[in-house]
Amino acid sequence: MRLIDVVATSADVARDRSRTRKTELLAGLLAAAADDELPIIVAWLSGEIPQGRLGVGWRSLSKPVSQPAEAPSLEVAEVDASFGELAAASGPGSTRRRAEILAATFAAATEPEQRFLVGLLTGELRQGALAGVMADAIAKAARQPLTAVRRAHMLTGSLPVTAALARAGADALGGVGLEVGRAVEPMLATPADNLDAALDLLGPDLIVDYKLDGARIQVHRNGDDIAVFTRTLRDVTANVPDLVEIVAGLPCDSVILDGETLMLADDGRPRSFQDTMSRFGSGPTAAGDAERLLKPFFFDCLHLDGDDLIDRPLSDRLAAIDSIAPHLRIPAITRPTSEEARRHFDAALADGHEGVMVKSLDGHYIAGRRGRAWQKVKPTHTFDLVVLAAEWGSGRRTGWLSNLHLGARDPQTGAPIMVGKTFKGLTDELLQWQTDEFPKHETHRDRHTVYLRPEIVVEIELDGAQRSSRYPGGVALRFARVVRYRPDKTPDQADTIDAVRALLK
Repeated sequence: MRLIDVVATSADVARDRSRTRKTELLAGLLAAAADDELPIIVAWLSGEIPQGRLGVGWRSLSKPVSQPAEAPSLEVAEVDASFGELAAASGPGSTRRRAEILAATFAAATEPEQRFLVGLLTGELRQGALAGVMADAIAKAARQPLTAVRRAHMLTGSLPVTAALARAGADALGGVGLEVGRAVEPMLATPADNLDAALDLLGPDLIVDYKLDGARIQVHRNGDDIAVFTRTLRDVTANVPDLVEIVAGLPCDSVILDGETLMLADDGRPRSFQDTMSRFGSGPTAAGDAERLLKPFFFDCLHLDGDDLIDRPLSDRLAAIDSIAPHLRIPAITRPTSEEARRHFDAALADGHEGVMVKSLDGHYIAGRRGRAWQKVKPTHTFDLVVLAAEWGSGRRTGWLSNLHLGARDPQTGAPIMVGKTFKGLTDELLQWQTDEFPKHETHRDRHTVYLRPEIVVEIELDGAQRSSRYPGGVALRFARVVRYRPDKTPDQADTIDAVRALLK
């Protein structure tokens, strides 16, 4: 298949607002792809590169690499091979070699193809949020049931793999199961208006967990092999030997556990989220460094000793945790009265945590999606938004990047939609960090503002929202302040413009 056909479909999908039409466009392209091209095209149109990091940065693509070709000639397999060469380049002379590969590839690309390649290589293709639409397209192109495709994606965590399975047929698609050691997209929670609303929605057969201010982890153990994954399915096993040691001591042979980890102070209260995330990125602790040890708390179990539990109710999954690690269960109260639930919520806040999670004991694990059976309750409205730009400060903040431009995710296109600005909640430490970090994500700047690629997620607390003609989404944040940055989240996990608009009700 020609690259230009992929580029044209990408442009059509980006322009079209209809989910049905997007699905049809993608399905038509996928149906026409050869077997070896299919996973590549699915990866590209999901904003991914199969080879991973290629050693190509934004700066090397900020200026034209080569003059565009007059007519399209590039094939999908040809470009994929070039990406493979980029990924393989290493050692002395690798920078020059990468430049030569890029120059040759871009010289054969037309102007639209060059724009597509730049977007793909810099992570700005704007189609990473189309996972749901892509799953629909895979099902339509392969003429397979959508439920089977979604389940395979849930269990493999990979749209390209799912596409290949769907084309192989129903037996291949239906044969996918949990695999210990292969990360599963984590189930997400839906924000509740308040505790009473969550209790009323789920009824009496529920459990109320603490919502910890930590980092999401998914732990896999198969005999002596142990792996720890983050929310974004990044393998951090080498960085967390303290967690590995704890899991190795559990009385089981194989297990998949879902939970949170955080660092605790001497009094048992959580240390800051930044401390926990810094510990994740800094590698193993020094021997005897008890202050930097991570403590795991688990709230779900997807597999135990050969038994897949993902399709079992939460009550069964919790019983599995209790059978091997009751001391590692997240603080919870089962089938509480409304008064008991309120006391548990107040206790969570008093203990330094974010709030609570209200969960149906009959609910199943819905990987990679916001399940109605999980409701998160916090004392104030908080949203994970994307930083679009930052303005240079004035007065005491002169010389620092300060006032943030914030965007919520368009659920159809994945592009951020600006919903407000804020400079509140920024400590001197954060101001310095922003000033050092933001230029690494810069697209351009003017006299007052540095504009960024939409890569950084920040948690914002606000009192509410109001209608506004100033911003394109028709809504603006009220009294927004920075809570923390979320390096554990990607832009396609940011909250949507619909979630912000819901506050208007």
